[in-house]
Amino acid sequence: MSTAADRHAWSRPEPEAVAPGVLRVPLPLPFDALRAVNVYVLDDGPGLTLVDGGWTLSESRDLLDAALAAQGAGVGDIARFLVTHLHRDHYTQAVALRRETGARVSLGAGERGSLDVMADRAAPFAAQVVGLHGAGAHDLADAIVGTAPQMSEEEFADFAAPDDWIADGERIEVGGRELTALETPGHTLGHLVYERDDALFAGDHVLPHITPSIGFEPGARPGALQRFLSSLALVRARPDRLLLPAHGPVAPSVHARVDELLDHHSARLDEIERVVLGGAATGAEAAGALTWTRRETKLEDLEPFHRMLAVLETDAHLEVLAAQGRLVRDADASGVLQHRAA
Repeated sequence: MSTAADRHAWSRPEPEAVAPGVLRVPLPLPFDALRAVNVYVLDDGPGLTLVDGGWTLSESRDLLDAALAAQGAGVGDIARFLVTHLHRDHYTQAVALRRETGARVSLGAGERGSLDVMADRAAPFAAQVVGLHGAGAHDLADAIVGTAPQMSEEEFADFAAPDDWIADGERIEVGGRELTALETPGHTLGHLVYERDDALFAGDHVLPHITPSIGFEPGARPGALQRFLSSLALVRARPDRLLLPAHGPVAPSVHARVDELLDHHSARLDEIERVVLGGAATGAEAAGALTWTRRETKLEDLEPFHRMLAVLETDAHLEVLAAQGRLVRDADASGVLQHRAA
């Protein structure tokens, strides 16, 4: 049986060669749940291409400097960042380093709408608060509004627009080998994975130890879970490859983990259908009848942020169950979505 220490060994600040011309560099994150984000350094001949950039943190920058120096390089050798999605632990350090070095930053075209919402300075978690009210979690919505962090001007600057918007299917040559960008919406609307002949740079789409959060982004967009499941099916239909995830260790098979994720969501759909048939009418009630994380924690024992993600993920499953005709979903006079047997 693996221990917790074994599961987190991947996050130690120890760069690892994981494929020809590819160095995995785990960079730290300021919270325990994810611990680190993997940035992949690809030797592109005269320069370097990085898949994802990390979070703008002094400790992250120091570790990236050290990892590159060990390879006889520095941040000035980075020519381009290929960012999988807009979340700050993937995007912001790339933008910060662009200001310093002039490196190009590329992002999936599907993230444009989310960046536009951020440019309008919408309140943090505004879309999520709307979703919580729709799920009947009014007290939690009020708590989130009261505790949502305000972004500083410096942090906001790290969400500047990219140099390139990458389209689905776009092909990019790196180090004499071709990467194909595949649009895999679900975790975010514009999430990309980068497919190479021997490996998949999977971002947060396929993670080896956890199930990715669904649709956590600035704009409210129904259908996130169905998009995620369809994106998993898309990746499953491609040839199997080495899994290079953004969080967690490298794994030998993309297909094996995709199968586990599909099985998880199928079981979760069945479980949520049962709790609704047992009397849970709203997303908040259904989430409260479930347990969360590998520790099977009760909803009320989660921190407010993770409770928010749990309620919204439950609501995303309820949306799919209604689309499949397994439940009826409609709003009451106050706008709260109610669910019942079909």
